[in-house]
Amino acid sequence: MRMKYLFISWLVVFIGSWVMYVQYSTYTELCRGHDCRKIICDKYKTGVIDGSACSSLCAKETLYFGKCLSTKPNNQAKLGEQGNLSELVNLILSFADGNKDGRVSLPEAKSAWALLQLDEFLLMVILQDKEHTPKLMGFCGDLYVTERVEYTSLYGISLPWIIELFIPSSFRRNMDQWFTPSWPRKAKIAIGLLEFVEDIFHGPYGNFLMCDTSAKNLGYNDKYDLKMMDMRKIVPEMNLKEIIKDRQCESDLDCIYGTDCRTLCDQSKMRCTTEVIQPNLAKACQLLKDYLLRGAPSDIHEELEKQLYLCIALKVTANQMEMEHSLILNNLKTLLWKKISHTNDS
Repeated sequence: MRMKYLFISWLVVFIGSWVMYVQYSTYTELCRGHDCRKIICDKYKTGVIDGSACSSLCAKETLYFGKCLSTKPNNQAKLGEQGNLSELVNLILSFADGNKDGRVSLPEAKSAWALLQLDEFLLMVILQDKEHTPKLMGFCGDLYVTERVEYTSLYGISLPWIIELFIPSSFRRNMDQWFTPSWPRKAKIAIGLLEFVEDIFHGPYGNFLMCDTSAKNLGYNDKYDLKMMDMRKIVPEMNLKEIIKDRQCESDLDCIYGTDCRTLCDQSKMRCTTEVIQPNLAKACQLLKDYLLRGAPSDIHEELEKQLYLCIALKVTANQMEMEHSLILNNLKTLLWKKISHTNDS
């Protein structure tokens, strides 16, 4: 019996150590801040690339890498059809002129071209005048710098990865809701998300779809203004249609892009259809439901719950969807704003 327990204990320690090693080695391999900086600065020093952030990163060393927020090794993007191309070109050229001398040098152009391969960068340029898009502060090669956002998740607490391994996901979700701001501040953050949904819905450059609506992709600053932390899964609607139209399928589960953009499977053709089922607003409301209802004032709790469930039930294919979309969006914003407009948190 002793040998049996000894063997089991040894096996648990061995497996645990192996899991921790794999997790750690993967993390350190993908979070290569030092290596990225060296590659970028070598290119800058030899005159291959240039940009408004290069001097701070490579010469003055006042710009440095801190916490690694993502371990995803690559991300791909394409630009779909855009309605206002000349204006978009002017926006890009303005940003590419890093030193603001009125012309775009070859190194600056190379940096801008590298950045244009990143869909989230292009979207940030388009939405730079919007409150909930982090401000672009500069660039160097394919690295771009944005304003600092104090809180990098909508809710929850950041734990060391080794502790995360041993916490059940159901308990983690409940625990996350314990670590949230006061309700008036949550309401202000929620209004910010609703405004962002409005910003990307049939704007001058087309309609954009949020394909990963999760708390970790949203943050907020010290004034509790929402800021989008990760825009890599916000894609032009035309792009998504091109990506998914020829995808083979056996069921609707085969017709998902990201985690949230779902279409239907046409069983007669065994191909995915191109119309996304759920609009951005419905996905945002699904995320906000528990967040807002927990601790909501009793005098608006029932109406808030009703509006959130109406919002979650929105479907792209429904008749008069755009009218319902606008109505529910305005109802939610008005309900929340009336409740907090007289408080210091507003």
